[in-house]
Amino acid sequence: MPQTSPEELPSTKSYHLAGIVPVAGPQMDFNFPWPDSMVPISSDFLAIERAVLECATVGCETIWVICYSNIQPLLKHRVGEMIQDPVWISRKFSPYPSNYRKEIPIYYVGIHPRDEDKRDSLPWSILYGAKVAKKVCLGLSKWVAPNKYYVAFPNSVYPSQYLRKYRKDISSKGNFFVLTDKGESVLDGKYVGFAFEESELGKLIKYFWDQQTGKYDTSQPKESLREEKYYTKLLPAEERYSGRYFKIEEIFAKIDLSKPTMKLEMEWYYDISSWDNLCIYLSSEERKRMLKPKLKFFSDKKWNKIGEDETLTTYDKEEN
Repeated sequence: MPQTSPEELPSTKSYHLAGIVPVAGPQMDFNFPWPDSMVPISSDFLAIERAVLECATVGCETIWVICYSNIQPLLKHRVGEMIQDPVWISRKFSPYPSNYRKEIPIYYVGIHPRDEDKRDSLPWSILYGAKVAKKVCLGLSKWVAPNKYYVAFPNSVYPSQYLRKYRKDISSKGNFFVLTDKGESVLDGKYVGFAFEESELGKLIKYFWDQQTGKYDTSQPKESLREEKYYTKLLPAEERYSGRYFKIEEIFAKIDLSKPTMKLEMEWYYDISSWDNLCIYLSSEERKRMLKPKLKFFSDKKWNKIGEDETLTTYDKEEN
């Protein structure tokens, strides 16, 4: 086996940038028999793949796709369970290029059943995915917990490959916002990438819960029932569970902008969250520049399962 020096290996510096790709949310007007996030944006290149590749491009250590449980198998079949790091896959001048590749795991998080049709909006998909990523990583070790979250949307198209040179800036303290060609960001309701620190997560979740309505009218006083007081007056049906209608700018406008904030404007940007907008993008000149990468970032390789019992054959059962 060839020997590699520590200087040549990928950095193991303990800064975990977790990528979040929100798929669960309001349905678009495509009415396709497949998920809206799997709409093609180029030949053999889907919107969900562009979003996952964006997370890999900015240097995410893990990528978490938040979706409904019934579409997980289809997404996993297409996207896979890992993606190659764009920086390490193209080191052609290394003596053994395959030894220098870095695989980024992709995890699929199903929206909790209690949240479906109640608060399954794009803001909650992002917050819930970040919450699950933190819980899972903390279950392993506090040293692998996310320090920052980067969000990439499958609802838009822009040349995210140019974010590669800013990987070090994104994986550092402070906020990061991608801007459209008109200088707008997620704070203006645009589906462009952004990153926020882990310390903001709890505040944003609390703000979401404080702003949303439930089943009962909490503005009315509680009534005594079985020696305890409860809310008993129901809200009108159209006013219940307002969290499912929240827009991204309504929640993430609460990000602390007093922290160091970096902004990067894209050369062009297209919103593809509706059929009309998708048609505008497909008829544009920029569509010809959004091609499927020549390098094979996605693969059919799967992670080996840990602690799984082997299935006994008929011969083994007879022996036992």
